[in-house]
Amino acid sequence: NDGTLELIQELKKNIKIKLIKNERNIGFGAANNKGIRQALGEYILLLNSDILLEKDTLSKQLRFAQENPIYVASTCKLILSNNKIDPACHRGFPTVWASLTYFSKLEKLLPKTKLFGQYHQGWKNLEAVHEVDAISGAFFWIKKEILQQVGLFDEGFFMYGEDLDLCLRLRQKKYKIAFYPQNTALHLKGKSGRNKIEVENLDNTSKAINYHFYNAMWLFYQKHYLRKYPKIINYLVKKLVTWKRKQYE
Repeated sequence: NDGTLELIQELKKNIKIKLIKNERNIGFGAANNKGIRQALGEYILLLNSDILLEKDTLSKQLRFAQENPIYVASTCKLILSNNKIDPACHRGFPTVWASLTYFSKLEKLLPKTKLFGQYHQGWKNLEAVHEVDAISGAFFWIKKEILQQVGLFDEGFFMYGEDLDLCLRLRQKKYKIAFYPQNTALHLKGKSGRNKIEVENLDNTSKAINYHFYNAMWLFYQKHYLRKYPKIINYLVKKLVTWKRKQYE
């Protein structure tokens, strides 16, 4: 209802565009899967609506992918409006330890150490191309044939977590994911995501977004970590995440 559909209909008169209109919000992963299934190109770019590209962002990412076939997926450096890097574009996986150091702020105190900086991998050189565990669905470049091999987004994740899940499945198949910092885009982060305000001041949309954030955490843990950790750890993680999630129900 913001005029986007009408704008695209107008653009279609002069540009080849395929418009897929959903009658309801089916979730990030499910909606992207619809487009992926119909895309005919060699590469897929998942791109959030709050990303502003430079004129050559797409051509540079394409050239990087073609010249570095060892990486099946990649991202550029996403810059926030405060001119700092968006940490979500350069991540490790949310293991229990990585999550604990992140939420306890230990990572913030010692971001460039392997011990406490596992989630955002701050010890790596952010000015050089290198391999990372996970990148953000905000700008996610990948070969379509690889996506078809490992599977599309898990539609069990309504919002959040589906990009981490996809990256973990790629890594399980021994595929490499690249962070390409010589290419940049601006991420107006928070325009379509979680707001950092108190629960009692949240509107219904913000509550739903935060609910899906914590729900995705538990879905991811169940899918990938439940059998790896002792029962006591599983119990504590479930209790904590469930408690946080209930605040937004």
